[in-house]
Amino acid sequence: MACSFAAAAVSSAPTAAARPLAASPAPHSVSLPRVASRPLRFAASAARSARASRLVARAGGVDDLPLVGNKAPDFEAEAVFDQEFVNVKLSDYIGKKYVILFFYPLDFTFVCPTEITAFSDRYEEFEKLNTEVLGVSIDSVFSHLAWVQTDRKSGGLGDLKYPLVSDVTKSISKSFGVLIPDQGIALRGLFIIDKEGVIQHSTINNLAIGRSVDETMRTLQALQYVQENPDEVCPAGWKPGERSMKPDPKGSKEYFAAI
Repeated sequence: MACSFAAAAVSSAPTAAARPLAASPAPHSVSLPRVASRPLRFAASAARSARASRLVARAGGVDDLPLVGNKAPDFEAEAVFDQEFVNVKLSDYIGKKYVILFFYPLDFTFVCPTEITAFSDRYEEFEKLNTEVLGVSIDSVFSHLAWVQTDRKSGGLGDLKYPLVSDVTKSISKSFGVLIPDQGIALRGLFIIDKEGVIQHSTINNLAIGRSVDETMRTLQALQYVQENPDEVCPAGWKPGERSMKPDPKGSKEYFAAI
């Protein structure tokens, strides 16, 4: 089956409709005592911190779909790396690295190798950002190995700098909400998982639409920036070195005045 063709009547989140999303817990409010001698700037600082905390999504419980704000579903599976069969466990990266986890429909197809090789060609850039890349499809490790051993000019992948995970049971694709049940393959889902194992970004493309490594890199850099600077947010198209924004009426005016 050619993964360059769009699946008919496929939702971008095929399992989401079956299960309502749990309401995010309301942020804790802090009541400050009315002390006349307390400078107003302390109250303003507390208010800014409270506003900043509302910018961080915390999704519902363990039974919810793995949407942004939830812990990523753990998995352990065989993979191909450096032309060897290896074992990959997602939770092994917790506390150590960020993870770019992306799903693709099938080996030996058309759009898929353009994405897989593009991530491999940029791997050193992700490595500098303390980030691992993992590709996943429903193919066997034997199919992955054969594809890696095929030259790029013949539609193969050649050597890759990150593992290709085998999801033959389709359990990983299902747990991340990207499995197309009647076709038995995954949509082009991509998830950025932080060092605490929390999904901070996701995109899901239909089968005919390849993804952008540049945009994945930019989103990862923005995520790392706001995690290192929790009182700031990144405006549209933000890139490292550009001006960020304070998430409050006064602070945001500095950004708008400068653009």
